Amino acid sequence: MSTVTDDKRKAPAGERVADWADGRLGIYSLAKANMRKIFPDHWSFMLGEIALYSFIIIILTGVYLTLFFHPSMNEVVYHGSYVPMQGIRMTEAYASTLEISFDVRGGLLIRQIHHWAALIFLAAMFVHMMRVFFTGAFRKPREINWLFGFLLFVLGMFTGFTGYSLPDDLLSGTGVRFTQGAILATPVVGTYISFFLFGGEFPGHDMVARFYSIHILLLPGIMLGLVVAHLILVFYHKHTQFAGPGRTNKNVVGMPLLPVYMAKAGGFFFLVFGVIAAIAGLFTINPVWALGPYRPDQVSTGAQPDWYMGFAEGLVRVMPGWEINLWGHTLALGVFIPLVVFGLVLVALAVYPFIESWVTGDKREHHILDRPRNAPTRTALGVAWVTGYVIMLLGGGNDIFATHFHLSINSITWFVRISYFVGPVLAFIITRRICLGLQRRDKDKVLHGRESGIIKRLPHGEFVEVHEPLNQEQLHSLTAHEQYAPAEIGPSVDENGVERKVTRGQKLRAKLSKGYYGEGNQIPKPTADEYKEITSGHGHH
Repeated sequence: MSTVTDDKRKAPAGERVADWADGRLGIYSLAKANMRKIFPDHWSFMLGEIALYSFIIIILTGVYLTLFFHPSMNEVVYHGSYVPMQGIRMTEAYASTLEISFDVRGGLLIRQIHHWAALIFLAAMFVHMMRVFFTGAFRKPREINWLFGFLLFVLGMFTGFTGYSLPDDLLSGTGVRFTQGAILATPVVGTYISFFLFGGEFPGHDMVARFYSIHILLLPGIMLGLVVAHLILVFYHKHTQFAGPGRTNKNVVGMPLLPVYMAKAGGFFFLVFGVIAAIAGLFTINPVWALGPYRPDQVSTGAQPDWYMGFAEGLVRVMPGWEINLWGHTLALGVFIPLVVFGLVLVALAVYPFIESWVTGDKREHHILDRPRNAPTRTALGVAWVTGYVIMLLGGGNDIFATHFHLSINSITWFVRISYFVGPVLAFIITRRICLGLQRRDKDKVLHGRESGIIKRLPHGEFVEVHEPLNQEQLHSLTAHEQYAPAEIGPSVDENGVERKVTRGQKLRAKLSKGYYGEGNQIPKPTADEYKEITSGHGHH
């Protein structure tokens, strides 16, 4: 009698589970296609990672805080462990904030990590957007991703506002009162929006509950979707990179996602988390116990919003208190005009990629970044915008500057008013001249080499500095940028001699294009003939 031996062995349990999941979800093929995706390496790319990791920290700490916070405006008498507040009537929202700060284990640290992470998230988003703007990373095919990032920043601003309004302390209540006044200044719909938001007359009994729902559900849900869409488009379009040897619009030079990039990203996440935790442990922020609960008949001295709302606050503070009466209704221009200006500034920032594409007429895909100096008009516009933002940020703290530096608040207000019109113009002119000067220096380095610091005396007695020639990588980096020709309107008649109609849009585009790329707005790159003539020994030391 013979026996049959079955040597076929079962696969390990983990492998069987993986095969089961792959057969239904296609995980293996998806991972194989994307886990070895190449990412370039440059320090400025970490700015977006800081924003992403800060957002994750906000979500984690926010979930912990929701376990102890009571979003209610019902009044209670405080009998907690913070003695100075004992016996004072306050809302449950404020009382629970005190409980988190003094009675919940680690509650104050988590509160501060949450608040500091929100500030760092918006600061990282701001700097990241400026990096994208100054290097031209918003160009085709990334215009939609620019809009996603812009919406993330704007939604982050309003999420932060609703967040620091939840404790219902005197400072946050003053900020909400300011916002309610701005809403009421909106013609026709302002009153309806205020009633919808506050559930009746300010402050009402529903404000904290409604802000709470907006803060933990509506806005974070939208932002989470935008973050996912933003990252998907980064994967789909591939990452931008700076010019260099071997780098083209059709490839990416860098490290694979697994294992190198993921290991570095994981370490960087814990580094960001550690730094934020250290800041939260060392520096107090939003000490609600020092101000007391909000009362509509009181205003805290030196009330300031977080920095990202300072621009809007500054616009309102420096605007004259103009009013007009129409058909029995008062229109508060001193508040309404700043709201319009604030909205227009944000819209201009959002649509800029489409404006530049229209001005240049460039419809090609761009995966190589510009050096800011090689796009002087764009760089100057960005610096002008940041200058205006900083000036209005100073205007939003005019009372703080007046009290701390013993200055007249009226003098500071007039200085900010004048600077807002003069400062961005001066910043634009100076920045563009600096960019052109840097372009000239790059051209000189390409043709004559790098200054070595060595002084040599020639046989006829002349002293010259010895220049060292650049290597091929340096030469490529300094000459890889494109130079656009300004758009022309073209002949006034067509090939048949018929007068061609030129639209106002074409005239405007030609004028703007000349302002971007016309004479005096970019320094011509050195040609190959110039380089050969210099390096052959004629006129080169």
